[in-house]
Amino acid sequence: MTEYIETDQCIRECGVDRETVGISSDALFEPQFTAKLCSPPCYQECPNIVDLYFNLAAGEGVYLPYICERELTNPHRVMVEFMSFSNVADPGPDVSGGPSPAPVTSTSPAPAPL
Repeated sequence: MTEYIETDQCIRECGVDRETVGISSDALFEPQFTAKLCSPPCYQECPNIVDLYFNLAAGEGVYLPYICERELTNPHRVMVEFMSFSNVADPGPDVSGGPSPAPVTSTSPAPAPL
């Protein structure tokens, strides 16, 4: 994808900025950004941007389609769930000296992409 430039429409719809140097998953913690990223004009029409943030979210232990589904159904709760999701994915070091808790697993299938 050398020299590929995203369309101005996708830049606007997804809430990204060409002037930004570098990229971080921190944007996923901003409700306004997540709302734009998960909006149908961005999520359905701008696969390059969505794929980029899908990979960033995965690095945080979060499944972006789930976050976007929750953004559409309950936008006021999505950030609380996102924070919980990333805390479960990386509980941090165990400083108690005891055994680490068992990882959380789900028996339900992952939600289908929007």
